[in-house]
Amino acid sequence: MAPGSDERKARKALDSAVDEVVLDLEDAVTAGRKDEVRESVAELVGEYGPRRPVSVRVNGPDTRWFGRDLSALSEVADALASIVIPKVESTADLEAADRILDKAGSPDMRLQALVETPAGIHNADRIACCPRIEAVIIGYADLGAVLGRSPEAPPEQWLYVQDRVLHAARAAGVQAIDGPFLGITDGPAFHRACRWAADLGFDGKWVVHPAQVGTALELFTPSVEQVHFARRVLSALEHAEEQGVGAVQLDGRMLDEALAVAARRTLTKIGARR
Repeated sequence: MAPGSDERKARKALDSAVDEVVLDLEDAVTAGRKDEVRESVAELVGEYGPRRPVSVRVNGPDTRWFGRDLSALSEVADALASIVIPKVESTADLEAADRILDKAGSPDMRLQALVETPAGIHNADRIACCPRIEAVIIGYADLGAVLGRSPEAPPEQWLYVQDRVLHAARAAGVQAIDGPFLGITDGPAFHRACRWAADLGFDGKWVVHPAQVGTALELFTPSVEQVHFARRVLSALEHAEEQGVGAVQLDGRMLDEALAVAARRTLTKIGARR
């Protein structure tokens, strides 16, 4: 995620190797600059969006800038990957966005829901099932502040929240994204948080500093060995189906649909087709 208020940092992020850049109109922009920055972010979306995934985090549904942000971004909808809605607490927040986007002529715009309050976590199942949603993201900073949780809390203390969001996303067939680490360094704590989330099954992680990009990409990208095994699993199952064989083994393991699901998810992470 990059601040929309700093063009140099925004362009640096847009020129980086990350899978998606989220330009921020919310926390990174002071009240007096909302209109100015909204316009400059829309210009960046129009410039970079045709050649790489660019999304924008707008101001929250309870702010006076929410409708203006959505309407302005509708004008560059063809170049915009999605809109991130912060502080989503219920489906009502997403329905409000839906109405504004429909009125602005953007019926196909995709949304990502940033859940960062206890109410948002409680309603994660219903939020993930909203029609425009393509991903649910955990917002640790705001959620931790409300809960009274230490910013230094180890990742395992977030397991309940992470599992709720992960299960909601998987049931709805959308992505589960781990929110940004509460720090800007690429040290052992960040590495541990990334490994923990990747092992849980999250599809990716937001980062807020260029120093963290390499570690996040490494830990959320399947290894060459994992990709090779995934392709072998799907090939073996496909061959068995063609031969009418009900059971098939690979490397001494019985293959089943569970392994096929895992294999397809591995290939999806690298953008590969069978």
